[in-house]
Amino acid sequence: MQLLDQNLTAIEIANDVGDTVCHVLDSDMINAANAALAINRPLLIWGEPGIGKSQLAKAVAKQLQRPFLHFVADARTESRDLLWHFDAVARLAEAQVRREHDQVTDALAVENFIVPGSLWWALDWQSAQPLAGRCKRKAPDTSGCDPANGVVVLIDEIDKADTDVPNGLLEALGASRFQPQGRDEPVECNGVRPLVMVTTNEERSLPDAFVRRCLSLHLAFPEGEEAQQDFLVKRAEQNARHFPALDSSVFQEAAAMLVEDRQQAKGRNFYPLPGQAEYFDMLRGVQRLSVQTGKSASDLILELRKFTYRKHPGFHAGLL
Repeated sequence: MQLLDQNLTAIEIANDVGDTVCHVLDSDMINAANAALAINRPLLIWGEPGIGKSQLAKAVAKQLQRPFLHFVADARTESRDLLWHFDAVARLAEAQVRREHDQVTDALAVENFIVPGSLWWALDWQSAQPLAGRCKRKAPDTSGCDPANGVVVLIDEIDKADTDVPNGLLEALGASRFQPQGRDEPVECNGVRPLVMVTTNEERSLPDAFVRRCLSLHLAFPEGEEAQQDFLVKRAEQNARHFPALDSSVFQEAAAMLVEDRQQAKGRNFYPLPGQAEYFDMLRGVQRLSVQTGKSASDLILELRKFTYRKHPGFHAGLL
């Protein structure tokens, strides 16, 4: 079993808009991921939006050279979506073609239209691959990684789904097996057990039975203005090579302004609060626009403030 090195401080990954960023790690993140690997339990990551929950999963996958499978939950998600999906439309189309040619074959068997979900790939990559090919679906990206090392599955924002979703995953996550429709044999773990990482923004309570079967990691934005500025500037300095037009004074100025706007937003219940994600959006905007327009970093920070830090309508309703 491969674990994360205790001396790791940062891992370069692609963020949600495709930019390369340096994800900063602390000892709790490393210890929690290693504990989940050792105990074979999902890691439930709590924290406000933009604190880096999803990026942590991506960073762990890259460091362990495991394929990264990302599933975003929403109000329409069913637990089965993570396991398998029956492509009824494709089967109907195939049946229509074969009727026109008076062909009745085993090609219409249900198992030929079962599309493997993220947890199927994670548990048994070898059985998922031919099914995906049969359904004309692409296999997950394996560049820079190897399924033989195991898989990292990120179930993102599970609190947006109905409570039936986490409850419906208990067997698959606990026993590492499930029974799909149209197959005689269950899908079981075939190789290194996957690392399943689950994020929640705490918009809805999760079932106790699900939480008990997970390890928990809480990622929090620091309390106190000085600690918040230090938190942001440290991460900016770790990413300084991605902001060649900016210096430490710009990092400090942008951080101070975010902390100020965050305090105002919190005092007026303007949620979600601006945080780490908005800070890096600001830095990317200042970096690129300063090069393109020649404007000063300070002017750009003021210009971009209302679009990045002051997103809540209350900031623009004459309340401040």
